[in-house]
Amino acid sequence: MNRQLNKPIWEKLRHFQSNNPVSFHVPGHKNGKIMPSNEWFEFKSLLTYDLTELTGLDDLHNAEGIIEDAQQLAAEWFQAQKTYFLVNGSTVGNLAMILATCGLNDQIIVQRNCHKSIINGLELSGADPIFISPDYCNKHERYTFPSLLTIKKAIDTYSNSKAILLTYPDYYGHTFALKEVVKYAHSHNMLVLIDEAHGVHFSLPNGTPLSAVELGADLVVQSAHKMAPALTMTAFLHVGSDRVDASKLAYYLSALQSSSPSYLLLASLDLARYYLANLTVQEMAEIEQSVLTVRAVFARVPLWRVLPQSDEDDFLKITLNVEACYSTRLIANFFEQEGIYPELVTDKHLLFVHGLASFTALERLEATIEKLTSQLSFFPKRATIERKKLNFISPITHPVYSSLEMKDLDEELSAWGEAIGKVSAKTVIPYPPGIPVLLKGEQITEQHVQYIQYLIDEQINFQQSQIAEGVFVFKGE
Repeated sequence: MNRQLNKPIWEKLRHFQSNNPVSFHVPGHKNGKIMPSNEWFEFKSLLTYDLTELTGLDDLHNAEGIIEDAQQLAAEWFQAQKTYFLVNGSTVGNLAMILATCGLNDQIIVQRNCHKSIINGLELSGADPIFISPDYCNKHERYTFPSLLTIKKAIDTYSNSKAILLTYPDYYGHTFALKEVVKYAHSHNMLVLIDEAHGVHFSLPNGTPLSAVELGADLVVQSAHKMAPALTMTAFLHVGSDRVDASKLAYYLSALQSSSPSYLLLASLDLARYYLANLTVQEMAEIEQSVLTVRAVFARVPLWRVLPQSDEDDFLKITLNVEACYSTRLIANFFEQEGIYPELVTDKHLLFVHGLASFTALERLEATIEKLTSQLSFFPKRATIERKKLNFISPITHPVYSSLEMKDLDEELSAWGEAIGKVSAKTVIPYPPGIPVLLKGEQITEQHVQYIQYLIDEQINFQQSQIAEGVFVFKGE
């Protein structure tokens, strides 16, 4: 029998509820029977399966039954030594893998354009990060990855580092020669930690780049909800080798995750693995054809260029590079007014993410594209402006202060015009994608200020409420 046809968590929840159990336990909605309004019947139906650690339902923090069975099935399909289910997103996976591998003052090489959870993990661990800057792709007008030369130079220069932490793929689905990096890092006795949040589907047998697990990384974090059909906040953490201290990893996962994990989220992870594992070759071919069709529809509009893809790219990601005389925000607003929502809007790009099934709203998309094209003459143009990029001072950088030193420093708000030369007390993050523009502990340059003000003018969203007023810096700087 094909074990990947099993859904142990979901099947157990359904069986449990089929006996019409009486709840004298938490949660307080009592299997969905206590609700503020009968009009919420759609939500009420979900609560039937929102259970707790009852007899036979296992415990995420000491998994021995259905949860462990589901994790083993995931490990088998993803080709990992062990897989952990995460209910606090890839964020908790990134935090745990840093804390489990790096302690106070341990050096770790980190890709500069990483997710904010990695920056937080570095601060919590007290590790000493060595940041490596990404290269800029002029063709696609965006930052990609640090070059192989930069990565190897950092490994050679900081050869005592405990680990190297990279993002694979990037938000746009682009990958790099990770296998070579893994081999080089391992030859220097370094762990390879990978934030593969956007690559949960890379273990599919065809059509996608290879997964970081298959390429030999030691720890790999994947968001289940980004590219697989799973609920938001779900993720996997895969152990790829025995170089990792398993007891430390388990400890930090238990310490950082909720003591009352949602069984809806756990069942969602179980079902997402089942869905991925049972996609047929025919279904994959239909998905690939659907993506080509959607790309062709987008390509009809002269407002933008649909960026080409290679074997190194995730075919589900569709990126539009908008002409400089048009505002990406205004174009995104047009789509949203028609009920079509892109994943990401930057000053240059719109990113659309195709799902792992044939697209079913093609007529609606075509009608929106046709409407947009017909209104081009009325669409507001602006003078062609120079699109800015942040030029990193050096390919390899080190914060001015350590995490411990920053804890004892006072901070104050500084206007952007007065912040140049000071040390930032906060990490400045456009979101999405959640990749820092300015790091906590980094000296602020004129280029930082110009680039952030440019993004503000372009109406790019930041996760700082006072971003227009300035930035918090350490006093005395």
